[in-house]
Amino acid sequence: MNLFVTGGAGYIGSIFVEESINAGHQVTVFDNLIEGHASAVDSRATFIEGNLGDRDRTIQAIKNVKPEAIIHFAAHALVGESMTNPSKYFRNNVGSGINLLDGALEAGVKKFVFSSTCATYGPPDRVPMTEDLPQRPINPYGESKLMFEKILQWYQQLHGLEFVAFRYFNAAGASEKFGEHHRIETHLIPNVLKVPLGQSPHCEIYGTDYPTPDGTAIRDYIHVIDLAQAHLLALQPGKQGFYNLGNGDGYSVRDVIKTCEKLSGKSIPAIEKPRRAGDPPKLVAAADKAKNELGWKPRYPKLEDIVATAWAWHQKHPNGYAD
Repeated sequence: MNLFVTGGAGYIGSIFVEESINAGHQVTVFDNLIEGHASAVDSRATFIEGNLGDRDRTIQAIKNVKPEAIIHFAAHALVGESMTNPSKYFRNNVGSGINLLDGALEAGVKKFVFSSTCATYGPPDRVPMTEDLPQRPINPYGESKLMFEKILQWYQQLHGLEFVAFRYFNAAGASEKFGEHHRIETHLIPNVLKVPLGQSPHCEIYGTDYPTPDGTAIRDYIHVIDLAQAHLLALQPGKQGFYNLGNGDGYSVRDVIKTCEKLSGKSIPAIEKPRRAGDPPKLVAAADKAKNELGWKPRYPKLEDIVATAWAWHQKHPNGYAD
């Protein structure tokens, strides 16, 4: 297929592009490089530097490429920042997304795959979390993603645009070529690995008094290649709707630190800090729907395998894409 990928210079987008080209698809990446990296774009892809906020340029780019599907990864994704600058999140994650949808309609695109988030649920009523849980986001980031999910439903109903929206849990890991390098790093695994890389004297644990076996918060980690593979499966004709993507197994913050110590062979000191407001004790996905309807099966369900790929990439690229 001919694919148009927004955010293809970012963490998850870059690995989706790599996996897509490996699978025989033709890929055009559209990215403004504000959060992404030019060197994270697979050299086999066509690259267009552009901003989704520029409506005319976005629509023209899609019409020029004439893709059969759009895969939309481009978003602002810092929960804390969304609480201090909600305008930035609604303008980009909702407003710029509408430009992309309108470009899809003008170019006759039949399929739209959206990178959503488990943050649309807010604190869950139960775990593992299924797609039918109430959606009550507690920050503008989650709210902006939920708003776009609703817009997708209207475009499908009124214009016939087929869509799949994936609600991610914690993306982690790396491919051999591409890995995780954010301007502001909030993810646990790369922050913990900064200690054995010699870039930080310690890591931090936020909350040690949760009602969990070791007192630290439990999260569901999913390998970024497994995420990418789910998006490829979503391109099948007739696939439509909302899907959680996670492993269904949760690991605590202390589990992650111990795994990083084991794989790096180095001690990783941790400083214990109070809980962060709004952090639930446990977030774990039920991904049965994606497995049953899309035929998705994670290749890297174990935390050790996920961390091993991240550690290998960070050792080769200690400064991320800066080097």
